[in-house]
Amino acid sequence: MTDLEYLDHAERLLRAVELGCDRINDATDADIDNQRTGGMVTLSFASGSQIIINLQKPLQEVWMAARAGGFHYRFDGQHWMDTKGQGEFFEQLTQSASEQSGLALRFSS
Repeated sequence: MTDLEYLDHAERLLRAVELGCDRINDATDADIDNQRTGGMVTLSFASGSQIIINLQKPLQEVWMAARAGGFHYRFDGQHWMDTKGQGEFFEQLTQSASEQSGLALRFSS
């Protein structure tokens, strides 16, 4: 994958996270504050916990840090998959955000 292709897919992922927060905030009492700075999105929850998602351009990866740990994802042509076989990005984001908010939340691409 070229650097330009990586950036295109990675930007779509970050935008989907932002739109997911907006949708969740409109439909629930989750009140997720999402803040974007360049290639990084920080999700802040009422509990004070955060999930940080950032682009790792030299590696063509997306990294996510949550209470559950740190995760690295690479695009396989259709999905962002964990480099250690732990699953798909939006599945882990859904699980981590639900745990950190105390609500059943759902993120998707």
